[in-house]
Amino acid sequence: MNSHRPGRTALAPALLTVTALLALSACGTSEADSGSGAASTVTVRIPDPGNSGVLAVGKKDGSLDKALGKAGAKVEWTGSAGPFAPAAQAMNADQLDFATGSITSGVTSLAQRPGFKFFTAVDPDATGEGILVQNGSGIDSVAGLVGKKVAVNQGGTGEYLLLKALAKAGIPADKVERVYLRPDQTAAVFNAGKVDAWAVWATYAVAEIGSGKAHFLADGAAIGSDNYSLNAVRTGFAEKHPEIVKALYTYLHDASARQKKDPAAYLNVFTDVGPTAVTGKAQEVQTAIIAKGGTVDPIGPEDIERFEAVAAFYAEQKVTKGQVDVAAHLLDVEKLT
Repeated sequence: MNSHRPGRTALAPALLTVTALLALSACGTSEADSGSGAASTVTVRIPDPGNSGVLAVGKKDGSLDKALGKAGAKVEWTGSAGPFAPAAQAMNADQLDFATGSITSGVTSLAQRPGFKFFTAVDPDATGEGILVQNGSGIDSVAGLVGKKVAVNQGGTGEYLLLKALAKAGIPADKVERVYLRPDQTAAVFNAGKVDAWAVWATYAVAEIGSGKAHFLADGAAIGSDNYSLNAVRTGFAEKHPEIVKALYTYLHDASARQKKDPAAYLNVFTDVGPTAVTGKAQEVQTAIIAKGGTVDPIGPEDIERFEAVAAFYAEQKVTKGQVDVAAHLLDVEKLT
């Protein structure tokens, strides 16, 4: 992830404006969409953010509800944040209105008759994602993964990072065994030595690096990752409440800029003890990643080109049956009113 780039807000014609969006058929109607008048308060269903990040702060201090209240909305925290694929399914089923994910998991989710649109982007994380190996593993290059087992989440960030690293090194994908695991179940397998490496992102990598027992064999920068972090909104919700989507974007953009300047204020928001707390070396690692990261911004033409590169790569690697048309599922958040 990098800081906001010049030209980022010069939006491409491929992005859907609110006029074009309103022409789409609705994904479904829920209580969140059924306000009976201008004075009605609309509920926005968002996954519980856990103990860190801008949404966690927004939940704790009420600032998110205050910001959305100006647009006639309030938050309902539902479920918990995690991999994007189940969140996409929840949006498709009209059980969730907003979620955060990556373009890599987004591409595979878009191949499944999606009921959501992406409306913001954070540049790829150069330092917080990559391929982890245990210290002393003897694996010191991507070529060293040949004949080894690497844990990845199927169709998501992990599989993308591994395939991208292998392609860059000129290594056929079938020379490395992919072990498909849920990321929240992989740490124990990795630490038990049942896999030789783990392709993963900061949410899970920080604890491993912070333990002093593992390091990135190759990080996002070395891999040449185009793995943006994105925010998605349920199509039916955006059709009915574009002003709320715009208000949510403004909150996320401003809060992400504050987080970048003061990362520590966005860690251990509710508790500094227990399994959700980030402490010691892991806290130092996480703080450094956030400080080097980007902000939540509108989707610009250069971003779309890189999204399409991911979709083309997934089709080439046969992760998807064909190339997904990412541009057809994007919103021009700056034109929402």
